[in-house]
Amino acid sequence: MPNEDPIKKFKRIGVVGVGSMGSMMTFAFSEMGLDVSVWDVEKANVDKVTNWAKSANDVKGKISGFYDINEFTKSLEGGERKLFMFSITHGDPADQVLNLIKPDLNAGDIVLDGGNENYRRTERRQKECGEIGVFWIGVGVSGGYQSARRGPSLSPSGDAKALQLVMPLLQKYAAKDPKSGTPCVTRIGPGGSGHFVKMVHNGIEGGMLSALAEAWSYMHYGLGMGYEEIGDTFAKWNSAGELRGNFLINIGSEILRTKKTPQGDGHGEGIGNSGFVLDDVLDKVVQDDDNTEGTPLWSLMESASRHVSCPTLAAAHYMRIASGNRQERVLASKKLQMPSPQIIKGDQNKNSLVEKLRKAVYSSFLSSFCQGLELISRASEDEGWNIDLGNCIQIWRAGCIIQSDYIADLLQPPLTSKTSMSNMKFIDTVSQELRSNFDALKDIVIEGTKTDQYMPAISATLDYLKYEGGLVLPTKFMEAEMDYFGAHCYNKPGVEGEDPGPVMKGPHHYEWKVA
Repeated sequence: MPNEDPIKKFKRIGVVGVGSMGSMMTFAFSEMGLDVSVWDVEKANVDKVTNWAKSANDVKGKISGFYDINEFTKSLEGGERKLFMFSITHGDPADQVLNLIKPDLNAGDIVLDGGNENYRRTERRQKECGEIGVFWIGVGVSGGYQSARRGPSLSPSGDAKALQLVMPLLQKYAAKDPKSGTPCVTRIGPGGSGHFVKMVHNGIEGGMLSALAEAWSYMHYGLGMGYEEIGDTFAKWNSAGELRGNFLINIGSEILRTKKTPQGDGHGEGIGNSGFVLDDVLDKVVQDDDNTEGTPLWSLMESASRHVSCPTLAAAHYMRIASGNRQERVLASKKLQMPSPQIIKGDQNKNSLVEKLRKAVYSSFLSSFCQGLELISRASEDEGWNIDLGNCIQIWRAGCIIQSDYIADLLQPPLTSKTSMSNMKFIDTVSQELRSNFDALKDIVIEGTKTDQYMPAISATLDYLKYEGGLVLPTKFMEAEMDYFGAHCYNKPGVEGEDPGPVMKGPHHYEWKVA
């Protein structure tokens, strides 16, 4: 029955892994009315969830914790099929759990993998499970643990019939677009396409995170603005204009207004009589260095292997990597003696610079979207996924980290029903937006460079726009050098079939020096 209540249809779901994300999923499922069985390799996580359930008032479904994975799996029997949600670390942990539960799986059972998994591993598990009639669905889950509780953005992919069965449940769980009420979930396509889209989402997220952090630093160290003043600025940016309805800017304004209190957050952090909680945070992002977060790295690997230029995402990622090993930075700083960011002096008007900075951030955000969507488009074409690019924008309208209302309104109409778009700058409105903000972006980079501001993602965006739209690139000289030492051969300007010509090796070689 197409209109059958998904809660009545499935009745129970088994959540594997109840850390920060899995526990919030558990609470959300129980509040929806599902009975939930939970298992985690860490018994303390199971206890935490079951203890919460005992004191909760709004739980409709029963939450049952299990230490033994066989008992956990058996608790899901009795219905038409067993339904699992995996929320564990990518790689070997998921394989190990799959091997543990595999003997108890039956044809028709469905596993939703809600971890940040590599799409190739997802496809391998889909094949492995398919051999016994079990459906492995790769589900990208975005929005952090708060959205996991209140409604995330979801990008599932896999067997179409299996997804049709679970889609009503995912639609009930997913965030809802405040503009249309549409659930922020759709079948992305076959295979691992859902995890691929989530991977790229996280790559875009990295570019946006860096650009906004660079803007905060620019205002604080370059313009001498206090935290609350910057927080007010972010709130203003978020209320109207090209950066309206942006998740990262919104939470940034909250962070910059959050002061320490005698009681702190109730969990031992943020305790004090003065100052800001932000001052307790070290400039050290370690998730990339310790391999707990793979998606930004995979995005860059995919961009290189599929020949899609993503410099904003790459520059952001490399600063994060450098930040993670602060011990080395401490030693290197003594050797390099690099200048710290300086106050921007001279004739520059502060309000004018803040406005230009807003435009520079917007240019970096929009460029991050362009780079990510071009990567999705290329992969979709290569893999035969037929991903609707407009659907990607739709599921990113709520419940996710890269939510940005103006950018979504700009991109979704021209991308709806498009399964291929090799270059987002071909869209007139996108190219016009980037062109109209170029001078502001350039001024910010110039002033920032003179005063040693940190701007890897913002400055990479400037160069990206220059060489993406340039016709006199220095690669002319590079190609000559490569022909000199490697006989790489070149194309000639103004020759039909060569200029612009296809992406292929040229027919000409000059014998610059006899071997």
